[in-house]
Amino acid sequence: MSDRSSTMLLFGATGDLARRMLLPSLYALHSDSLIAPDLRIFGTARSGLSDDEYREFARTALEEFLPEDRKAENMIDSFLDRLQYQALDASTLDGFDDLAKKIGDISGGLSIFLSTAPFLFEPTIKGLQHAGLAGDNVRIGLEKPLGNDLASSAQINDAVNAVFPEERTFRIDHYLGKETVQNLMALRFGNMLFEPLWNANAIDHVQITVSETVGLEGRAGFYDDTGALRDMVQNHMLQLLSIIAMEPPANFDATAIRDEKVKVLRSLRPVAEGDSVRGQYGDGAVNGEAVRSYAADLEGQSDTETFVALKAYVDNWRWQGVPFYLRTGKRLAQRRSEIVIQFKSVPHNIFGGRGGKLEPNVLIIRLQPEEYVRLMVMAKEPGLDRGDVKLREVPLDLSLTTAFAGKRRRIAYERLLLDLIEGDQTLFVRRDEVEAQWTWVDGIRANWAKNNIEAKPYAAGGWGPSASVALTEREGVSWHE
Repeated sequence: MSDRSSTMLLFGATGDLARRMLLPSLYALHSDSLIAPDLRIFGTARSGLSDDEYREFARTALEEFLPEDRKAENMIDSFLDRLQYQALDASTLDGFDDLAKKIGDISGGLSIFLSTAPFLFEPTIKGLQHAGLAGDNVRIGLEKPLGNDLASSAQINDAVNAVFPEERTFRIDHYLGKETVQNLMALRFGNMLFEPLWNANAIDHVQITVSETVGLEGRAGFYDDTGALRDMVQNHMLQLLSIIAMEPPANFDATAIRDEKVKVLRSLRPVAEGDSVRGQYGDGAVNGEAVRSYAADLEGQSDTETFVALKAYVDNWRWQGVPFYLRTGKRLAQRRSEIVIQFKSVPHNIFGGRGGKLEPNVLIIRLQPEEYVRLMVMAKEPGLDRGDVKLREVPLDLSLTTAFAGKRRRIAYERLLLDLIEGDQTLFVRRDEVEAQWTWVDGIRANWAKNNIEAKPYAAGGWGPSASVALTEREGVSWHE
């Protein structure tokens, strides 16, 4: 199988993900000459469109979602020339032969991006195999959700792996394509400063927050069947945790990195009773605007959680006894994704006799909306101290946006699509990772069901239920806000 595929096939090519992310990302790769001039791009979905009609659909999407500085009419036209379209009902085998005929020669390799409803995964895989679109030179990228528990995930993976072996299967978690997430490994393993302290001897606790200000945003049916735990914790947040906690890999390659991540996921202690909080937003105000409750947005009553807070432990030598606090939710006070590493206090305060108060160091890694790394350190205030020594916490900031101001900031799907085309699995999730994630999350859900843990109400525009504050403060810890 050659490294680069000469043909790409997008399932769900008229969907919201294609409009907002996939087509703009492929255009960006085209405009920067990162994909081969002869790469052909085929779209398929149920909509009955001609090639020209699909190109107009794509043009409209690019006009809406491309930044103004990326729009160039001649470049858009040349990108649209790559596109072709074939209508397909993936629930039946009938149309797959026509799809294969439309695509034609795939001897140069075919990369498939599958973004469809979960119930279509199995028939789509069968259809691709039936039509000869699943050979040794074909790789497939799978967009979540890949099931809603371990059993359903295993069923999907079994169906996929029966046709596409693991080395040709690319499971997508778009968080792994974010530039700052990739910088976590550079921060840890490229700097002598941090790695010797990256353990239970020096770190008191870790916080991971992924907060949203939006509500359902057109995803009511999917979200109410899924909830915050399965929508965010099972994939994005556990991937962040595994990168933070993993041992140094021997090499920067797909096998070495994913081997270390799965060790962390398998070391997660089952969440104890009382170490999790469920919440659901009520009426409130976000950014000064009144918003409705989840029930009103849903237009019906539901016990689905829109907020989760957890206390987790990684049971290995490096992290024994260090709590990892995770929280995520909708309709919260700010949109934010960040990791906070709280170091322990120095063993002895030499300034205590002169009134100097010390705060333990904190490392803040902000993923969005800003991208920065901030280390909070203690410094002496200027002055001729004749009595007390005045110390103050000050930040050492590295703004990635400023530091790399001359570099183009790329959205996650640009990298992931290019890696799919080129066959690099480093930023994709392996099956054993997925199953370790589901095993842990299924245990939390079973505990909720056994103990009848209900979603506690919280006002939209805040930071979740008061119980999430109690989760940390009983250990003398406060959420970083």
